[in-house]
Amino acid sequence: MTSSDQHHDRRWLILAILGIAQLMVVLDATIVNIALPSAQKDLGFGDGDRQWIVTAYALAFGSLLLLGGRIGDLFGRKWVFIAGLIGFAVASAIGGAAQSFGMLVTARAAQGVFGALLAPAALSLLATTFTDPSERNKAFGVFGAIAGSGAAVGMLLGGVLTETLDWRWCLYVNLVFAVVAAVGAFLYMVNQTHPDKAKLDIPGTLTASAGLFALVYGFSHAEQSSWGDATTLGFLIGGVVLLTGFIAIQQRVKHPLLPLRVVLDRDRGGAYLAMGLSAIAMFGVFLFLTFYLQQTLGFTPIQTGLAFLPMSFVIMVSATLAQTQLLPRFGARPLLGIGLTLGAVGMVFLTGIGVDSSYWTHVLPGLLIMGIGLGNVFAPAISSATLGVDANDAGVASATVNVMQQVGGSIGTALLSTLAASATTSAITDAGPRATAEVVAQAAVHGYTTAFYWSAAIFAVAAVICTALIRPGVHEPSTVGEPVLAH
Repeated sequence: MTSSDQHHDRRWLILAILGIAQLMVVLDATIVNIALPSAQKDLGFGDGDRQWIVTAYALAFGSLLLLGGRIGDLFGRKWVFIAGLIGFAVASAIGGAAQSFGMLVTARAAQGVFGALLAPAALSLLATTFTDPSERNKAFGVFGAIAGSGAAVGMLLGGVLTETLDWRWCLYVNLVFAVVAAVGAFLYMVNQTHPDKAKLDIPGTLTASAGLFALVYGFSHAEQSSWGDATTLGFLIGGVVLLTGFIAIQQRVKHPLLPLRVVLDRDRGGAYLAMGLSAIAMFGVFLFLTFYLQQTLGFTPIQTGLAFLPMSFVIMVSATLAQTQLLPRFGARPLLGIGLTLGAVGMVFLTGIGVDSSYWTHVLPGLLIMGIGLGNVFAPAISSATLGVDANDAGVASATVNVMQQVGGSIGTALLSTLAASATTSAITDAGPRATAEVVAQAAVHGYTTAFYWSAAIFAVAAVICTALIRPGVHEPSTVGEPVLAH
């Protein structure tokens, strides 16, 4: 059997392996959040320390993604993918067994390091495995559906594991995903190294990693303090300066970490922007709607996870339909425009919630609209972000998708949290010293709806910008290199 025949026979197995790995990474973003209250009680750390369980992962993951993507390009994506899986599993096991706050934070940071190797390797393997346009659309439809719905599934799984077993299983469960995916990758993929033996861009790596670290930390710090805080401003300004220096370096070095041709293409640039702005806006759903369901409507963690499942189902269906049926006919431009607009509409619908609202009439319709919108954003955007990229750049192009999601999520968390907290405080202040429990509850809901309005505005702006930026029509991929073959 020829290598081409082996690839033909096993490429769908490779998709399943990559899907498992992607699901693990996406799940981890929300499953740990559900476990946080139980972990805090068990390990005895304070409310001020709680953010570091999330921030440690975000800092390591966000700052090292470009490096992780380029390492895969240079040294071969199979082994980088497997190393990321094994490292992520070991870090998860250490985190699950943590006996102290420091041990848990260290494990979460290690998860971020190995996630930065794993995530871009998975997407670049997908891009180089599926080069036939029709099969590529199907594969990216599945991958986009996982990317869009995994966070909600993580909330349900986290609730089930925390309530029925222990918070530690929210970390231990990663071992199942990682081991299965690593064994599959070892059996069915072969390694491909960079044919030109290019060297790693050390100055670019240092400035990009430091700049992304500063940005993510700055936004995380803003959530806990204020936008005017000296530390917040220092890190945000430092991040901008470092990333500006990174761009200057990329224009001059022989082997850039991120070749600017990757991001300056109109379609890819529009896709990256769509992913980043969507990440900022959609945190209004998962963050504040979770608070609303549990603290206002009295949902349990499992009930909260179940409440998001309809949106996950709709995302999976709409993402697959958009990628396999609509994208080949209409191109990415109208899909992203419609998807982002539906995101805005869904958010506006959610602004109608109140203290005594019903999930079925005031929450579910908005989630379903959001699901249709996000399905039309994620799959086409992820596909367009790697379309036509040279095989040698597939890893760093894939890493840029993850950078936009990670930095966007950090911005969204900090920005929307600040806006919601300000609106809540203002409402309580207006009520005066005699504010009752009902007034406080109404003020909290006012904060959530304020965040939803801002999220709607971000979605709307994204729809306008991305539609203007992306070229109309259907664009076929150019050859992106040899496929990732099976043994």
